[in-house]
Parts: sequence; C-alpha cells; structure tokens
Amino acid sequence: MKKFFDLVAGFPPEVVAVAVLWTAAKATSAPRPLEDFLRCSKADESRVRRVAWRLKEEARLGRKLSVEDYVKTLAARVNLPAAVVKAAVEILKRNRRVLAGKNPWVSAAAALWLASFKMLGLLKALAEAAGTTTASIRNAAKRLRV
Repeated sequence: MKKFFDLVAGFPPEVVAVAVLWTAAKATSAPRPLEDFLRCSKADESRVRRVAWRLKEEARLGRKLSVEDYVKTLAARVNLPAAVVKAAVEILKRNRRVLAGKNPWVSAAAALWLASFKMLGLLKALAEAAGTTTASIRNAAKRLRV
C-alpha cells in the first residue's frame, strides 16, 4: 500500500481522487471522458493525467523492470552464454548515467553486442529480438564505454 502513496506524493488529494476514479472507470470497462470527472472537481487536467499515468504504469508493470532484466530476456531469445550476459550487465552498470531515459531494449542489445565482441551476425539477431533497428543498436553502442 505504501508504494501507491509514494507514487502520488506531492499531488493534492483532489487530483489523486479524480485520477483514481478515472483510472478505475477505465479498468472496469466503463470508460468516461476525463472532462466528466473534472466538472466535479477543481483539479488540473494535466496533473490528473500525470497521476493516472503513474497509477496505470504501476498496475501494469507491478514493479519497474531493471535493464538487467531486459539483458537476460534478450540473451535468452538469441541463446547467448551466461558469460556474455554477465559482461553486458557490467557494461550497463558502468554506464548508468549515459543510459538514463533511453530505450531499455536498445541499451540491453547494445551492451550484449559489445560484450560478445561484436560477433558477426549477432547485431541483426539482437535487433530482431529487441524489436528495433541495427542502426539504433550501433548508435547506442557508440555511447557506451566498454
């Protein structure tokens, strides 16, 4: 229960109440326009949308996935050995600040590609497994310090 309070910390109670009602209406397959809820409240629309997005993400994900989870998933999809996975996780740990706000699938694929010493043919397999392009993986690999 505490994690939900942490999600909405700093927002006024009326904003949280409207966001919870709007999210609950959508979750019960009875969606209503946000304007219907805002008519009964003095809450700001952008703040309500922000809280509702946070609640929706928390309910969808349960917990935030770490980049290591993405690395393990991609490695399993392309059958890479554990040594490569461990090296990729180390590369990502050393480059946390560079990866802030970047697509985690691309970052994980770039780290795996670098950890495998740019193995021939692996770039295309990683791009397909991550649902991205080879160019985006190459560009992300340029940002990473090995």
